[in-house]
Amino acid sequence: MISDLEARIRNVTAVLGPTNTGKTHLAIERMLGHNSGMIGLPLRLLAREVYDKIKTRAGVENVALITGEEKIKPERARYWVSTVEAMPRDIDVDFLAIDEIQLCGDPERGHVFTDRLLHARGRSETLLLGAQTMRDAISDLIPGANFISRPRLSKLTYTGEKKITRLPARSAIIAFSAQDVYALAELIRRQRGGAAVVLGALSPRTRNAQVALYQSGDVEFIVATDAIGMGLNLDIDHVAFSALRKFDGQNHRNLTPGEIGQIAGRAGRHMNDGTFGVTGGAEPLDADTVERLETHSFDSVRTLQWRNRDLDFRSLAALHESLRQLPREQRLARARTADDVAALEALSADREISGIASTSQNVALLWDVCQVPDYRKISSQSHAELISNLYRHLTGSTHRIPEDWFAKQVALADRTDGDIDTLATRISHIRTWTFVANRPDWLNDPVHWQERTRAIEDSLSDALHECLTQRFVDRRTSALMKGMRDKDELAADIAEDGSITVESHFVGRLKGFCFTLDAAGDGIHERATRQAAMQVVTRELGMRARRVAAGQNDAFKLTRAGAIVWRDDEIAKLERSEDPLQPGLSLLADESMSEADREKVQARLKTWLDDMIGEKLKPLVDMSKAGDLQGLARGIAFQLKENLGALKRETVADDVNALDQAARAELRKYGLRFGAFNIFFPIMLKPAAADLAATLWLLKNGSAANGIPQLPRPGLTSVATDPTVPEALYRAHGFHVCGPRAVRLDILERLADLIRPLLAWRSSPERADTPPKGSTGDGGFKATDDMMSILGCSSGELGEVLKSLGFRLERRPIRPAPAANSDAEAQPAEEAGTAVAASPASTETPASEPETSEAAASGEASAAPESEPETEKFEEIWRPRRHHRREGAHRDHREARHRRGKPRHDRGMPASTPAAEASVPPVAAEANDAKPDQQSGRLRNERHDGGKPRRDHEKRPNRQGDHRHGEGRRRDEPRRSPQIVTAAPPQSGSAESSSPFAALAALKAQMEKRSEGSGST
Repeated sequence: MISDLEARIRNVTAVLGPTNTGKTHLAIERMLGHNSGMIGLPLRLLAREVYDKIKTRAGVENVALITGEEKIKPERARYWVSTVEAMPRDIDVDFLAIDEIQLCGDPERGHVFTDRLLHARGRSETLLLGAQTMRDAISDLIPGANFISRPRLSKLTYTGEKKITRLPARSAIIAFSAQDVYALAELIRRQRGGAAVVLGALSPRTRNAQVALYQSGDVEFIVATDAIGMGLNLDIDHVAFSALRKFDGQNHRNLTPGEIGQIAGRAGRHMNDGTFGVTGGAEPLDADTVERLETHSFDSVRTLQWRNRDLDFRSLAALHESLRQLPREQRLARARTADDVAALEALSADREISGIASTSQNVALLWDVCQVPDYRKISSQSHAELISNLYRHLTGSTHRIPEDWFAKQVALADRTDGDIDTLATRISHIRTWTFVANRPDWLNDPVHWQERTRAIEDSLSDALHECLTQRFVDRRTSALMKGMRDKDELAADIAEDGSITVESHFVGRLKGFCFTLDAAGDGIHERATRQAAMQVVTRELGMRARRVAAGQNDAFKLTRAGAIVWRDDEIAKLERSEDPLQPGLSLLADESMSEADREKVQARLKTWLDDMIGEKLKPLVDMSKAGDLQGLARGIAFQLKENLGALKRETVADDVNALDQAARAELRKYGLRFGAFNIFFPIMLKPAAADLAATLWLLKNGSAANGIPQLPRPGLTSVATDPTVPEALYRAHGFHVCGPRAVRLDILERLADLIRPLLAWRSSPERADTPPKGSTGDGGFKATDDMMSILGCSSGELGEVLKSLGFRLERRPIRPAPAANSDAEAQPAEEAGTAVAASPASTETPASEPETSEAAASGEASAAPESEPETEKFEEIWRPRRHHRREGAHRDHREARHRRGKPRHDRGMPASTPAAEASVPPVAAEANDAKPDQQSGRLRNERHDGGKPRRDHEKRPNRQGDHRHGEGRRRDEPRRSPQIVTAAPPQSGSAESSSPFAALAALKAQMEKRSEGSGST
């Protein structure tokens, strides 16, 4: 290359202008017009782009690519594309161009561009491409240079501050650190579908792939550092700065207007205008800066970075001295310490290294090794250690880097797993070894290692690109955006499960009549995506409305929460209304559903709802619509409707007692049952009717909003109560809360039917029939297995149920029965029923019986002490709870007086009020109404649901104060004294001779005779 002043000023043309002026394109055209040429570019990425363009036109065999990490050199190459740092010095060409010449003022790389500005020349033509800010410097350093000013092809306009979510498509967001770039890309992915990423630390292959992702339209945004301003030709419409400060390697400083203009100038390509602004919290630009950016008026570059190119390799000291040499020309300033100089200074302090570098050849080799770039950016000390190892190997016996050591270093980076930072770190390491492999005399087989390191770098770059894409790009959204850009109308489709796809990508789901857009699709393109989906949604809604209108009743279901389900999708919900049997109905439909379809669906669902309620709750619906009910009967019917078909009897006891027979008959004809504890419809205890009644109760009382309570499953007769479930809800569902258990209403009536005869049965010496199982014969009863069986509970739970129903527990000791009675009880029932009562004469005691009686009495007395150690046993007797116990005639008299004047059907099963004063369980009340003088043990007949009285086949003995039902007069028959049932020994002499009472009576009479005889004497 020529270096004298005459050669410097010969055939030099400076093509200056802002970005988007076609300078690089002009240089390519001018170079292809010569037989040979070379172009130096600021980036390896841009060099590869220009190389691909030129080889397409000139042929791959005629174009060479020279960078620090890649060398493609055909044997007869005519055109050379290179980075500025790697431009060969020993190649003479007709044409030479240097792009981005304004980088002469860069603190880090400026000295390299200044050297090419001063010394690199083509034989016929030299082009210097750059900004207008270099005009004065070029004029001073190259007198007589030609200048060509190229205006910008498009207009650049400042648009102020915008939120990231409101940035227009085809925007580039600028940040100045990897962390900020990743954070912005993640935000854009969530809000806008995704972004490409360009960083200076990325390998050229990864950056190419990310740029291609943006250029292809798969994403509409690109997040980059200021590396984007170095000649990358992208279709960018808007550039947004997220920050206006950067770290330049030594200090954090504000960007200069020229640097902002270089980056902002990427917006608007060819004839398309571009815009720029700020975002993400960056301070808006002042008016003066905006004007300079829009008019491309920037301060000239005053000083160019310079470093001596004529180095002295005689010794390390001479090399250092030549590097410290100052420039002799104006506008030049010695460059600050770069990475290579810092590495040289660190190695020179090593005595071993300085000892090796004792010859000019070894000094030149040391400087050559120091040119290895610090791609890893770990620390200056770490980089110096790497240079030291390389230098030791190259100055060893073989003057080559050992294959096994180099292979080990390369193998450490040969892995494609890990996250973005891990892959980026491995790429930085392999780029170092790629640079080393491209030095022809450092390895025994450089070609092999060039291919090997290139393959590893490519695989890592591809893995990094894929990792960046997965993290920062939503594939579905990007595909939709591309489809919207390329097509006037997007293709949408709906699957059988209601999922809707646009351009084969899922965008939402149609459930019932509601379309839900996929949450991941929210963003600036949501409206376009929804519009495309609505094409198929509107059509499908009309078809579904017609299917619902024509559907049968069994096509719909009602959930406990009050939602109407069709084909497993909720399409409507019930609304609360004043009439619990006429709830409102609200359609769950998308706003795009037509009004005609809405009315059609709503009318069909209303018809179905009325039919379902009318069928499952028929007796209640019929009673609520009846016009023949009057007075109290109408009031009871209204309360039944408000409580969904079941009333606790005690709450309407006065009204029920006041009903006459005709009113009761009117209510019973609808299937109503007046039970001992509840008034209800037995047919509504079926599972379907009970569930519907519970649902309507929840709707009426608004309890569904707090969660759907767990109610008894179908088939259960009783369950443990849930404290959170209201008692009224249990009753509407057909269950009565009895302490810790909720018992089904009909089962509770069956329990009453079991208890009633046990309470009514009375034992007496005149009765020979077998007592009912569980009856005590004195107005009490014992819990039986039948009771626990129908309730499906334990004895303890049954006891709690009985307590809640108004019974009290009495624990009575079990006493051994007399021997005579035991013998009598042991006889079969048939014999007991046919036994003949002893005649009065048989009760007389013979003269010899007193001794027998005394012996028996003494035997009983002697046996008593032997039974005392035995544990006393108790039996549990259940009795109606009363405050005052009344016995004998007084009790019968008061009960008769209490019943006087009341119809017979009112004497049976009054409402139970356990807490009420002098309370009596309804079952006990009915049992007390039974006639005790019926020797067969049958109870007094009672009126049942149908209203038919049982017939009396036996004549009833009269009781004091008793009268027939419906009659206010007394019977004509003679009155009888109330019959007293007692366990006391008979006071007459008619006792059986075998009875112990007869023996006692005879003994007493004998003792009286003796006393009389002694008294007479």
